[in-house]
Amino acid sequence: MLRSMRVDLPSGAAGFPLGLPFLRELDLEFSESVTLLAGANGSGKSTLLEAIAIECGFPALGRAAPRDDPSLESIRPLARALQLSWDRRTRHGLFLRAEDVFGFILGLRTQREHLEAELRAAEVRLEGASEYARRLGLGPLRSSIGALVARYGENPDARSHGETFLHLFRERLTPGGLYLLDEPEAALSPESQLALVSMLSDAVGAGSQFVVATHSPLLLAIPGATLYEFDGDAVRRTAWDDIASVRLWQGVLGAPERYLRHLWSPGSAE
Repeated sequence: MLRSMRVDLPSGAAGFPLGLPFLRELDLEFSESVTLLAGANGSGKSTLLEAIAIECGFPALGRAAPRDDPSLESIRPLARALQLSWDRRTRHGLFLRAEDVFGFILGLRTQREHLEAELRAAEVRLEGASEYARRLGLGPLRSSIGALVARYGENPDARSHGETFLHLFRERLTPGGLYLLDEPEAALSPESQLALVSMLSDAVGAGSQFVVATHSPLLLAIPGATLYEFDGDAVRRTAWDDIASVRLWQGVLGAPERYLRHLWSPGSAE
């Protein structure tokens, strides 16, 4: 499994992403099966996760693989600079962002509509043909539609976003794989986040490894996980109750009025 990561920056590295300050002394250890990356928006955790996905050559869900995704072209220099150390290199894995579920469901819908249109055309073309000829002509199309229904349900759109996310993720978990998740909580209610934690636990028991960028205090509390916090200038190993976002949520949940009274004043500008 993945055990450590360092960055070999080229001389004079500048700009995005090679000029990100935290890269100058980046040295991460993946000593546990779950590593969690915390930090504010724009701190670089998602950028680093994308670079790992490119370097590992993993596929994505509902979009081009990171190595081929044109939207990640600017990240490729960082991917080339990564120095990944492995106990055992795995070829099984996935890069998953919550928003990619929408693209995947749209692709499923388009694929099924295409197959059903082909089936209707074939039925017209084979009208009056022998039963044997109809089986040969229609069987593969019916089998393909049946396989989609068996794996994703009669109507994947009928599930909530969170239900779809969990279902698709579960379908792709392979023992011994490495899974890179970018803010999965964006699709999930607190109850569904607990379901995800249970799913990760089962997968870790089967030998899988996870690196997760997240803002969720619940996910950041996964027992035994390695925690890193990105603060813009550096990445430091930390504890759950020292993470800035966790402290903020503790304060808000303990006394929401203390925070919101300064922010919620509709009509005060009139």
